[in-house]
Amino acid sequence: MRLSTKARYGARAMLDIAVNYKKGPVSLRILASRQDISVKYMEQLIPLLKVAGLIRSVRGAGGGYTLSRDAHQIKLRDIIDALEGSIFPVDCVDNPETCDRVERCVTFGIWKEIQDTVNNMLDSLTLADMVERQFEIDRTKPLP
Repeated sequence: MRLSTKARYGARAMLDIAVNYKKGPVSLRILASRQDISVKYMEQLIPLLKVAGLIRSVRGAGGGYTLSRDAHQIKLRDIIDALEGSIFPVDCVDNPETCDRVERCVTFGIWKEIQDTVNNMLDSLTLADMVERQFEIDRTKPLP
């Protein structure tokens, strides 16, 4: 199971917006620059995060993007789902009717356990947890 660049970059963008939440909205250009992501690519991610209700836009001179709700209420799974959709190790886990062996298949059970473990992890981590981890890294490993 591998997450796409879209999911990885989107999670970084959400973390950046959350880390800078108290400073106000973050412009798309600044967000892209801080995360070393092209503006064009960021322009593809932002609408997906907005449609999912994770961020909102603020118009005006000091405008940009901000969280649409508290970081404690946004799970990492919300971000991944918005950008990737459902993630699963093999097709039959997401759509069991595609395989007539599901009920007798040992590997199906294993793949399902893997998916459940990943989903539980994604559900247990909030954006606030990620912000806390970022602040800890910043405290212990400052930029040169």
